[in-house]
Amino acid sequence: MSNLENLDWHKVDGLMPAVVQDAGTGRVLMLGYMNREALEKTRATGHVTFFSRSKQRLWTKGETSGNKLELAEIQADCDGDTLLVQAIPHGPTCHLGTDTCWGDEVHPSAGFLARLERIVESRVGADPESSYTARLLSEGVKRCAQKVGEEGVEVALAAVAGDHDELVEESADLLYHLLVTLAASDVSLEEVCRTLESRHRG
Repeated sequence: MSNLENLDWHKVDGLMPAVVQDAGTGRVLMLGYMNREALEKTRATGHVTFFSRSKQRLWTKGETSGNKLELAEIQADCDGDTLLVQAIPHGPTCHLGTDTCWGDEVHPSAGFLARLERIVESRVGADPESSYTARLLSEGVKRCAQKVGEEGVEVALAAVAGDHDELVEESADLLYHLLVTLAASDVSLEEVCRTLESRHRG
């Protein structure tokens, strides 16, 4: 947890705004408020907890719905009067049933890969008859890797042909099958992104 020792509780009258962000996709999920006790409980339990202004008590997200926010990291801003809470959502965040309190449509396109990764991972060990993803995973890493090779060739051919629409479609197929292969190999998209980032910095 970063920079939480010098929070300016006096400035916010003991109730600090907490922006909750999906740790995987970067989507902003909701805004809540934390007092000292809510922050301590969040850190102790690993489940994001707020101080409810309407109920005037501590409130752990998902305590009734089951749609909890699993804590990944908390950071304070430069002034020490706002928190950024990065979390892994388990179910919709909004009480209206949407992924975020601003609906489902507002999210960075690249962030969808992290959402798709979770969907793919949920198919590991599922009934092969339940979905194409489950069936592909049940056939093993070699079959998944074969599909990556096939789609990679299709991407290259579409690019050489200058076919924009085909290149988009084949690229989508390639990314999907790559995620399936990563899941079958127990490799996360985060690991791949960290490697790319370290190469960029290097």
